[in-house]
Amino acid sequence: MTTAQRTTLMTYTDLAPARADLIAAYTDVRGELLHLPNYTVSAFTERLDRHGSEAGWAAVLAYTDGGKPVGYAYGNVIEGEDRWWKRISPTPALEYTAQPVVALKELGVTVPWRKTGTSRRLHDALLAAYSAKPYVSLMVNPAAGKGKVQQLYESWGYWGIGVSHPAPHSPILTAMIRPTSGHAVAPY
Repeated sequence: MTTAQRTTLMTYTDLAPARADLIAAYTDVRGELLHLPNYTVSAFTERLDRHGSEAGWAAVLAYTDGGKPVGYAYGNVIEGEDRWWKRISPTPALEYTAQPVVALKELGVTVPWRKTGTSRRLHDALLAAYSAKPYVSLMVNPAAGKGKVQQLYESWGYWGIGVSHPAPHSPILTAMIRPTSGHAVAPY
């Protein structure tokens, strides 16, 4: 882990005050991918606006002492009939879909802040807002970071439950899940 200056985390439950900073952070985080259709700023903004209007939406942003956003995580609560579950193959176990759970929709940290613990701080701060939910699910591009991103999630306790192809221009993603903190459940 490298060291960097301190960051301050801010939690939002309303998209409006966080929207511009989320877009700015996303643009920095995904800079080298912005030419790909699924990663354009307009595609992200469309997803952000849709997700921000969904039930239980929350975001955490990391800011430098100078106020620049350098990382973010956001998600919302999903139910068993949510399209999130319907796009996963094979069909996820009823154990996961029978109750509302958290969908971690985005997590990203700018290059200078990677390997500093910032992404884990963002992740954990976001999950703290959802501690009453039994599970958190996410989708990851298995090629991201030459597989290192998925390995990082596995080191945080996530396990694969299937694959998803959420949009024509998106890569095929690995669907993962783990208990939220305080819920000890082993994969089966």
